[in-house]
Amino acid sequence: MKILCISDATDTLIYSSVAPELYRDVDLVISAGDLPLRYYDYIQTMLRKDVFYVYGNHNLEEFGRMMRKGGSIGAMVESGAGGRIVDMPYFGGFFLDGKCIYDKQRDLIIAGLGGSMLYNGGESQYTESQMKWRIKRLAPRLMYNRKRYGRALDILVTHAPPKGMGDGEDLCHKGFCCFLDFIETYRPKYLLHGHVHLDDANAPRVSEYCGTKVINIYKNYIIEDESLGGHNA
Repeated sequence: MKILCISDATDTLIYSSVAPELYRDVDLVISAGDLPLRYYDYIQTMLRKDVFYVYGNHNLEEFGRMMRKGGSIGAMVESGAGGRIVDMPYFGGFFLDGKCIYDKQRDLIIAGLGGSMLYNGGESQYTESQMKWRIKRLAPRLMYNRKRYGRALDILVTHAPPKGMGDGEDLCHKGFCCFLDFIETYRPKYLLHGHVHLDDANAPRVSEYCGTKVINIYKNYIIEDESLGGHNA
């Protein structure tokens, strides 16, 4: 499986005329937030790829509506080939924030926990305790997944990083300790986050914790992993 990962900054390469050919073999697109919805709309239209996303702490157009409309946090939605899920924005993307989705077409389980540490009282910001509560609300579905599919999930998409794994020293960019607990409990193959900008193209992006690859997907990052999906093949 090949995944185009994006977060925090638009990429001129994706906006270029060569993008459809360059990313033609990508299976899906995952965003860790802080990007405008029109960027997702463009990607889905031009690349003809499904976009899965969470919100960050910026570019929060339609955030409140989507969170209210989401209703049952952590609900599983099974979508077949060509299907669409409920609570989608106008461009037809897959809204992950506070949810766990089983993509039946790809046999892929993805969950999302967007937002940053609470720092100025704005939307899509959470205290450590609030993020722990969001994780608890996902727990029944994740345990169901483990029983039904043999694993809780494949990919966790967050905006903020786990504590001590590439996070910043200021409150805004501090990572969540509970993400480390999440990894220890549910063992996703990947945790994908943004929020911390990597202005140096050679800056390290990938680390590992309890067998989970933690990747800062700032701007544009490609994952190629043949072990993802196809568990039922």
